[in-house]
Amino acid sequence: MELNHQNEYIFRSEFPDIDIPNHLSIHEYCFQNISEHGCRPAIINGTTGDVFTYAAVELAARRVAVGLHELGIRKGDVIMLLLRNTPEFAFAFLAASYIGATVTTANPLYTAAEITNQARISETKLIITAACYVQKVNRFASDLGAKIVTIDFPPSPNFTEFSELMKSDEKLLPEVEIDADDTAAMLFSSGTTGLPKAVMLSHINIVTCISQQVDGENPAVHTEPHDLSVCVLPLFHCYALVSVLLVSLRVGAAVLILPKFEVNELMELMQKYRVTLASFVPPILLAIAKIPAAAFNYDLSSVRRVSSGAAPLDDRLEASTRAKFPNAIVGQAYGTTEALVLTSCPGYAKIPKKSKPGSCGAVVRNSLMKIVDPVTGVSLPRNHAGEICAKADSIMKGYYKDAEATRRAIDDGGWLHTGDIGYIDDDGHVFIVDRLKELIKYKGFQVAPAELEALLISHPSVSEAAVVPMKDESAGEVPVAFVVRADGCNVSEHEIIRFIADQVAPYKRIHRVVFIEHIPKAPSGKILRKNLRSKI
Repeated sequence: MELNHQNEYIFRSEFPDIDIPNHLSIHEYCFQNISEHGCRPAIINGTTGDVFTYAAVELAARRVAVGLHELGIRKGDVIMLLLRNTPEFAFAFLAASYIGATVTTANPLYTAAEITNQARISETKLIITAACYVQKVNRFASDLGAKIVTIDFPPSPNFTEFSELMKSDEKLLPEVEIDADDTAAMLFSSGTTGLPKAVMLSHINIVTCISQQVDGENPAVHTEPHDLSVCVLPLFHCYALVSVLLVSLRVGAAVLILPKFEVNELMELMQKYRVTLASFVPPILLAIAKIPAAAFNYDLSSVRRVSSGAAPLDDRLEASTRAKFPNAIVGQAYGTTEALVLTSCPGYAKIPKKSKPGSCGAVVRNSLMKIVDPVTGVSLPRNHAGEICAKADSIMKGYYKDAEATRRAIDDGGWLHTGDIGYIDDDGHVFIVDRLKELIKYKGFQVAPAELEALLISHPSVSEAAVVPMKDESAGEVPVAFVVRADGCNVSEHEIIRFIADQVAPYKRIHRVVFIEHIPKAPSGKILRKNLRSKI
């Protein structure tokens, strides 16, 4: 910790800063050392068993880049990936980097309306998806003039099959001048409050985040070319995309890609392939922990690290995880879509340091953190809880076409205000204790109350509504709605739940409705959610 010239308490990593080559584009950075491991496995398709070497992945990315260019995609154009985890996801993301395009990722569980909203905000020019999702994108693609590419046999001759892109001549790859500050990815987040916003992440942002984890003489997240990471978390989320896939590609490690989570299948494949690195979220760890000891017949002795993120991991579940992975370091990391990784378990380092149960780790290298009083904005010393603020080259460029939201998130000093409440103890370990932002974390997914509230009040029998989280053992949190019926209406809980379920992805569904006479609000008009949470 140090005091700067403004007498603020600033926290740094206990590991020294390193030189980060963030002048490189993502593909240049990830393939920088390909000559050393071109013949090594890079991606293993857990569904088919197909293995793609580094040379094959790099070639596929260049060919797909040519194919995208021939479909009219140019520098700055936006490509939407609406896919489960597949090798094609990786090929397409890297291909976009080659031609300077921007990738936006969408959850295949989204409804057509949700996908359309994201496509319109991001100004998507081309969608890469599976044939089973085409009905969700067909209408808006037609309205926006966006092209559709399917990774399997297309349901219409108007669409292009991804395999055709893979046949393109890599020698025709155009020379595109890519600035490291160009937007490489546009991932959607609700930020600190409100409706989903498009987070612009540059090549600098993403390369910095990867480098902070795995570069240098003493990598903060020790990963070797002989390692095999399991990727069951969705690649449309920054956690899996950056900290699993791209981190592995940087160091020459292999990634076992699984399209969905099923606990027994996951255990079997981890045992079969001798997985060494596992990145999960608490609901997955809970499912693993709940397998009775007598029925746990899996040899997971190869796993040397289990990382948890996206939501807090409590002490009991952390202990249960250690029992299932006897040779693994178990720890947590913390980050946001807007900042990527902010803290990491010090036990992950090549030369590890002691970690603490319940902590989400320590500040990562090449970054700064401060804890500020949410009311006064004054920075706080150790062991005082306040809003976590961060400054690093991994911090987003801003929200796409939303300067006001960007100003609310990043202050004039360049500090990102995360909306999370936490403190840093005497040993530099960060603990998250609450959050200012109103997001509900359902199995690691973000649910914005404002989005559900807007839908609720569109119901003719609802005059007011508020949505708050309710604790849930398997999901972490689930949305609960407080509803004020319109005069003379007697709408039922079932009707409200069904009304929302028909319009949103499954993880956003309302789990309970509480009817109330009025929604408690502050003089400013802000909903007093704390008052409502106490009524659950």
